[in-house]
Amino acid sequence: MNRTNSKHTSGLHGGSVGSRIFIVINITILTMLAVMCAFPVVHMFSVSLSNQSAVAANQVNLLPVGFNLASYKMVAKREAFWNSFGVSVQRVAIGVTINTVLTVLMAYPLSKSVREFPSRRVYVWILLFAMIFDGGLIPNYLQVKNLDLFDTIWALVLPGAVPIYNVILVMNFMKQLPDTIEEAAEVDGASYFQRFTRIVLPLSKPSIATVVLFSFLNHWNGWFDGKIYNNNTANYPLQTYLQALLANTDLTNSSEAIENALTNVKTLQAAQLFLTMLPILIVYPFLQKYFTKGLTIGAVKG
Repeated sequence: MNRTNSKHTSGLHGGSVGSRIFIVINITILTMLAVMCAFPVVHMFSVSLSNQSAVAANQVNLLPVGFNLASYKMVAKREAFWNSFGVSVQRVAIGVTINTVLTVLMAYPLSKSVREFPSRRVYVWILLFAMIFDGGLIPNYLQVKNLDLFDTIWALVLPGAVPIYNVILVMNFMKQLPDTIEEAAEVDGASYFQRFTRIVLPLSKPSIATVVLFSFLNHWNGWFDGKIYNNNTANYPLQTYLQALLANTDLTNSSEAIENALTNVKTLQAAQLFLTMLPILIVYPFLQKYFTKGLTIGAVKG
């Protein structure tokens, strides 16, 4: 502990004047960026907890003015919001599972050498071609229509079932794993499936956590596909519902939004937007810890 602390101390207080100035500038810039990113979220949360008259007068900054929970109580009564929330939860649960399973199952064989998988290069080029060139909106729309997927959850998860960028990301991570580990397991009689489940998957946790987060954000924040593939507003995912709400479509009911002197459309929308952000704010810290762990180095040294 003493050696570690001395290293950190020497890094901050030792060295040349230029290096210390560089550290101070880095800390200042990162602090400013963190404040700039946090301010809109804090402001929106404060608006959702403020009195409608204070919001209308632009008196709300970082702290609520006229603290109340009326907007959240009103959101709790809105069946359309919670129905869309449920659709998004279902989409994330199914979509992230499909994306992760297909990504990992495709990335593992593609990470092997040409000697083990002779057609590897052909499949990699096909993936790169499909990632660069897309069929476009109309062919995708017609495909979903011909498969009779309109107004179903499958229209939101199947068109993007195999995220090619995630496949390449996990493939490159698996290629960097030491061959000696799998070779030792092969000598002990382990099959491809056993090496995949007992060695490769545990060592690939950082990359898998990364693609899980990417898939989660993609499905949770997606709104356009919910708009074009659903004719019934009851099947809208949450982001599509909020987009329609903010665009003042038929989902916005002003008489419902202004039931008393404590709320208005702005406070109600702020409350719904903040509730939409909560799942991401909750999930991200649990996945963040895997990004910096050196599992591969630890396995080789172990």
